[in-house]
Amino acid sequence: MPRRRKREYFDRIEGAPPPIVARIHRRVRFSEADVMGIAWHGRYASFAEEAWAELGRRSGLGYRDFQAAKLLAPIVILHFDYHRPLQLDEGFTVDAAWVWCEGARINTEYTLSRENGELAASGYSVQMLVHAETRLPCMVSPPFLDRWRARWRAGEFRSDATLRAGEPGAQDT
Repeated sequence: MPRRRKREYFDRIEGAPPPIVARIHRRVRFSEADVMGIAWHGRYASFAEEAWAELGRRSGLGYRDFQAAKLLAPIVILHFDYHRPLQLDEGFTVDAAWVWCEGARINTEYTLSRENGELAASGYSVQMLVHAETRLPCMVSPPFLDRWRARWRAGEFRSDATLRAGEPGAQDT
C-alpha cells in the first residue's frame, strides 16, 4: 500500500512560480457529522471545494471565469488521506494550493488542519479542461489559461501562505 502523504502530492517544476494558496476558516456543522460526532469522510471534498472556490475568486480563475472562457474543468482525480478526525463544532482551516503545471489541467493540493494545528487530512485533485460547447478535452493549454499563468508568473497573486508572521490571518504552515 502506498504511504500517505501529508503535504506535497505534485512534483514542483524547477523555475516555476510557487503555488498560489488560499485559506478558509470554518466549523464542522451538525449536518456534516455522523452519529459519532465526527465529520463524515464524504464532506472533506466539500470542505476542499470551498477553499478551491475562494482561491478562484481571489485569482481570477473562478467558476464564472471558466464560463466566460467557454471552458469546463471537471475533476478527473480526487484523493484524500485522513490523519485525525474533525469533531462536531470544531473549528478548522482548509488550505487550497494550485501547483504550477504546463498542461490543460489544474493541479490542486489541500490541507485541512484542526484548531490545535494537527493535520486532519490532506489530498489533491486534478481537473482537466474541456471545451464547453463540444465537451471535448483541450489537448493543449487554452489561451485563457495561458494568460492566467502569465499573471501568476508575474507575481500578481498573493497567497495566504505568503503572509508574514504577525500579519492578520497569518499562521504557521
